[in-house]
Amino acid sequence: MKENLQNQLVEIEQDVLTKWQDIVDIIAELIDIPAALIMRLVESDIEVFVSSKSEDNPYRPRDHEHFLGSGLYCETVINTNDKLLVPNALTDEKWKNNPDIKLNMISYLGFPITLPDGRPFGTICVLDNKENAYSETYENLIKSFREIIQSHLALIYMNTILGEKNKSLSDYIAEIKILRGIVPICCVCGLIRDDTGVEHGKGGWLKADKFVIEKTDAHVSHTYCPICYEKAMEDDT
Repeated sequence: MKENLQNQLVEIEQDVLTKWQDIVDIIAELIDIPAALIMRLVESDIEVFVSSKSEDNPYRPRDHEHFLGSGLYCETVINTNDKLLVPNALTDEKWKNNPDIKLNMISYLGFPITLPDGRPFGTICVLDNKENAYSETYENLIKSFREIIQSHLALIYMNTILGEKNKSLSDYIAEIKILRGIVPICCVCGLIRDDTGVEHGKGGWLKADKFVIEKTDAHVSHTYCPICYEKAMEDDT
């Protein structure tokens, strides 16, 4: 499996969650099944992120299982990054003992949901308590909603990146303002006066290296200028 995001954890705003809730509710009603879900990976677990409010749905948001080796339908979808259709798990040797059987969910159709960088977010899936082969129309319906969800994730992802860039730019501008302003330096000892934060008990007179470290992203290394180097050599002899 691709490395998990720690999207992973992508923060989903409430207005987006409301849209996703509408999506799973519409799917469950149109296909007439007990459960439509959006699952997501959270560290080493997979959890029910959004669950349809349909009757007889046994899944609740935040229900979770350890992901690897869980035997869940969704584990296969994420690991293969492909659709999984199980019309009747009870007649399928591979699936007849999977954990969802205990909840009487014997049929499954699911698709992977991926983040813009290709890493897995989770799945969108439907489950039924009776045999169900799901028509091509239903498959296309779920895939269309999957595209909407992935477009939401793309917007969130880009907003996060832009937010980080804007913060970096603001920090850079603040550094320039500090370094372009008048910097008071003691003419005797060379300490620099830091007036920022004085009202909060911070600031004061700082050594040049400490001032640079605190006010910029620069790293300080200590060495000799040519004059001091010659003086040091003279002192050693």
